[in-house]
Amino acid sequence: QVQLVESGGGLAQAGGSLRLSCAASGRTFSRNRMGWFRQAPGKEREFVAAINWSGGRTYYADSVKGRFTISRDNVKNTVYLQMNSLRPEDTAVYYCAAENPSGRYDQRNEYNYWGQGTQVIVSS
Repeated sequence: QVQLVESGGGLAQAGGSLRLSCAASGRTFSRNRMGWFRQAPGKEREFVAAINWSGGRTYYADSVKGRFTISRDNVKNTVYLQMNSLRPEDTAVYYCAAENPSGRYDQRNEYNYWGQGTQVIVSS
């Protein structure tokens, strides 16, 4: 059974940092694109960042570019999201997603596997 388990969420102050992790089990995603999305209360789930299989290509939403960094460790079957300079508007549930065969990395319907999410709250 394939599972994606996110961790690292919590409460941070504006300007602070958090590092999210997403550990995959049940199969390897070392040859697949992976991504992070987030969903704030009352809003649709939106793209945050994505990374290709080797880690050589990364993609970011404009709202997080320069503040967030996505990375991966294929040996550990884990993807990370380093979040710096956090803002209150970053408050959301953050979801890990895996396997994006279409290449449309910013489309939530184009991922085959999802984690359960981890809550991030940024206070002002």
